Amino acid sequence: MKNFIKKYSLLIISAISILTITLMANSVFAYTPQQLYEQVWRLVNTKYVDQTNNEQNWQRWHHKYDKCIKTDEDAYVAIQTMLASLNDPYTKFLDPKEFEEETSSIKGSLKGIGVQIGVRDGKLLIIAPIEDTPGERAGLQAEDEILEIDGKSTKGITVDKAADQIRGEEGTYVTLLIKRKNQENQVYKIQRAEIELKSVSTKLPTESVKLADSVGYIRLSSFISKNASVEFEKALNGYKDKKGYIIDLRSNPGGLLSNAIIISDMFLNGGVIVSTVDRDGYKETMRAARSNVTNKPIVILINKGSASASEIFSGAMKDNKRAVLVGENSFGKGLVQEVNKLMGGSGANITIQKYLTPNGTDINKKGITPDVVVELTEQDIKDKYDRQLQKANDVLLELINKQLMVLK
Repeated sequence: MKNFIKKYSLLIISAISILTITLMANSVFAYTPQQLYEQVWRLVNTKYVDQTNNEQNWQRWHHKYDKCIKTDEDAYVAIQTMLASLNDPYTKFLDPKEFEEETSSIKGSLKGIGVQIGVRDGKLLIIAPIEDTPGERAGLQAEDEILEIDGKSTKGITVDKAADQIRGEEGTYVTLLIKRKNQENQVYKIQRAEIELKSVSTKLPTESVKLADSVGYIRLSSFISKNASVEFEKALNGYKDKKGYIIDLRSNPGGLLSNAIIISDMFLNGGVIVSTVDRDGYKETMRAARSNVTNKPIVILINKGSASASEIFSGAMKDNKRAVLVGENSFGKGLVQEVNKLMGGSGANITIQKYLTPNGTDINKKGITPDVVVELTEQDIKDKYDRQLQKANDVLLELINKQLMVLK
């Protein structure tokens, strides 16, 4: 198991992408802007998951801008134009500042308002607000559409550009025009702050639901912190007197694959966790060790903001019949990006694989359907009544009782 974890420890999974960091070049040696462009062209030519490159002849881009690229900025524009032809929002170029910000998230802190964003069907959406951040406290929700950032339309905007506009120095403000289903558009003025990426909490999200004494509650808000699996195991060990667990993954946008693997391994006694398939059809399968921390019953809460690493963990637990999933259909992010550090400190995220659940299900753009579907109504939200958590408690008590009957 230790070697397995080491092998996959650099994989990052988020609602925006599933990433593996590859250090392609030392940023201090001399290079030309044309060489930078060439480097990205070759990455796509050899690694991009779709061998047709969106049904185009990739050679046409090889020397297209030879006479135009004079500066780094020229190369950046040329690369962005080239990658845009793939029509893949997850394959993208990152300038040095953007690349530094992306990789810094692994260290556990960010500066901004604390929301995960993505583009779906041309719309800039909030995938999920991070717990206890300015974005969440302001009332932003999963599936909110961002129409404007500081008065500027987001039509046609990329995730990178949107993130760059939303981020900023601590103490400054950003204004978002939000469109929410069945509501009038609303303006949110939110003060930026340093965002500490807290992963695990055992505090109930509401006082409207009282869990049974035999039930332990663990909220996993993100897989991105390198300490998430350690925090999770600590919380689990604090519930040794409980007879079952509710694991809340609602609005969890993803994080490190190693965390998803380790946490899955705590509950699975062998079995497939996830598989990846590359451009050549090569399939690599990741399996759990034949030992686990507990056999106690588990209910997992998911919703439309549960993405990528959350879906890998949920899919592994569902397909292995180790847990019952309660809530709403998950986000549906099943593509793997490789993050390549390029010349000059910039980077490129290239889609290189898709992933499958243990049963071989491709969940991209489909998501995972819970075993028990429970949707929160507008009235539930207004009354701060967590109907999904209440149902999870009821389902878990049934599982606990069935296990106790078997033991008798």
